[in-house]
Amino acid sequence: MKKFTRRLAMTAMTLATLASTTSFAVEKVVLGVSIPAATHSFMSGVVFWANKAKADLEKANPGLQIIVKTASGSPEQANQLQDLLTVNKINALVVLPFESAALTKPVAQLKGKGVYVTVVDRGLTDTSAQDAYVAPNNTTFGQVPAAYIGKALGGKGNVVVLRGIASNLDNERNDAFNTGLKAFPGIKVLDAKYGNWNRDDAFKVMQDYLTRFPQIDAVWAADDDMSVGVLKAIDQAKRTDIKLVFGGAGAKGSIKTLMDGSDARIQANVSYSPKFIYDAVKMTAEARLKGAKLPATTIIPSVLITKENAKNFYFPDSPF
Repeated sequence: MKKFTRRLAMTAMTLATLASTTSFAVEKVVLGVSIPAATHSFMSGVVFWANKAKADLEKANPGLQIIVKTASGSPEQANQLQDLLTVNKINALVVLPFESAALTKPVAQLKGKGVYVTVVDRGLTDTSAQDAYVAPNNTTFGQVPAAYIGKALGGKGNVVVLRGIASNLDNERNDAFNTGLKAFPGIKVLDAKYGNWNRDDAFKVMQDYLTRFPQIDAVWAADDDMSVGVLKAIDQAKRTDIKLVFGGAGAKGSIKTLMDGSDARIQANVSYSPKFIYDAVKMTAEARLKGAKLPATTIIPSVLITKENAKNFYFPDSPF
């Protein structure tokens, strides 16, 4: 009888231990990655690095599933977010919003359903809709070209600006650029229009600038894709007054031009690698697998690229 009682007690302890183990088991992480489609070379790089993160991290972590979705506009991205929740049953999300305002409510809805949210690059208009924010330094991204252009022009001249897509990211860059130029009161910003980080749109904006302004000394294109459209418009118009075109983000074509010195108008750049999406996905996945959270904000530095250090930012095998 004592043996039977002892056996019952041991069985009860074993069942209790199993129950305890089950209740504390790590839940499988199903992580959605929502990003804009590869409509230009920078986003091609983002898509490339997002899919590489999926391949690398799923291989290293059997308890992890990553679903990558790309969208051509804000309405499509909002719909995809709902699908990630209802169809794919995600419990974590890394999202690069197509537009800040339009995506804030859709992202907030997922967070309200218990999804852990990391917002990347383009911030939301309401930070309570996110758990973490990861981005390169957009303030420095605006400050670096302002300082370089100001010094290159000797503190005086006319500048035109091409902005990206309406977003917190673009506002932060543009505000930093304008603040930086206050150190050079002799420099005048003639106009600033959206080029949507797109070569063709930038070409049209620059055509308008060239028609309206007889003297332009420098252009802040704020993106290497837009700088391609800007240079094309300048060349077609046969304008020789523009001495400097400053792009941004370190596209391999622009960095190669800078290294080779093949276009005197391309004198510097500022770093902003699309690999940040890989880093954001990796940090989020690894934290959630441990049941941990990321810091509220993680900022990746943006630095000046010149001919002297350009080789450190040249990645010929990357799509960007």
